Amino acid sequence: MLFVGLLVVGVVVGFISGFFGIGGGTVVVPVMILFGYDIKYAIGVSIMQMIFSSVFGSFVNFKSKMLDIKPALILGFGGFCGALTSGFIVSYFSSKFLLGVLILVQIINLIKLFKTPAEPVGEANGSKILLFLVGLVVGAVAISVGIGGSVLVMPILISFLNYDIKRAVGTGLFFVVFSSTAGFLSLAAHELVHYDVGIMLGLGSLIGVYFGVKTSHKISKTAQKRWMVALISTILMITVRKFLLS
Repeated sequence: MLFVGLLVVGVVVGFISGFFGIGGGTVVVPVMILFGYDIKYAIGVSIMQMIFSSVFGSFVNFKSKMLDIKPALILGFGGFCGALTSGFIVSYFSSKFLLGVLILVQIINLIKLFKTPAEPVGEANGSKILLFLVGLVVGAVAISVGIGGSVLVMPILISFLNYDIKRAVGTGLFFVVFSSTAGFLSLAAHELVHYDVGIMLGLGSLIGVYFGVKTSHKISKTAQKRWMVALISTILMITVRKFLLS
């Protein structure tokens, strides 16, 4: 029964990942806690399943010409370097402190995203140094609380770097490939991963992410932005509740 439940959760998380270009940890971590897992092991499982959904979803985006590889690689490399520190951060900083940092970043992103038009005005900021630094900081913070980081990266790309929302979604999901891989290696080194559970979730996510990516390609930019604002607002409320109860 748990096997079927994990596959179903994986399919749902995969769809969300593909549609929004995120890792899906905001869904997986609470569900794993509901299943009785400690938060640190829930984070390990969450990060592992992200590898499955982000790699396959990015492949689908690339085949559909919705992924600009060069800037995504720079952003991803920064995320990889930052995420390598996640094992240390999880081990030595309190969950409440990490949640507080996450809440602050989410509030800033949400306010800026709300004010940004769905259609960008002018050229995107392609600074390689800036992309690397964004990836570095987000990778370190996000993986440490069990999310891939794309939910933080995308608002930054759209609101601060003037990215088109479709391009931001593809770049965000590709970012998760790097951050989740590095995070997985770091957390596995600290023995914080249940491999069997992560594989079951990951296999389910392969099905969901395909349909999520295809749906994101068809929806209008304005509608996609509204859904993104709704997603980040929901995640913010969940995070605040978790912070108050921790």
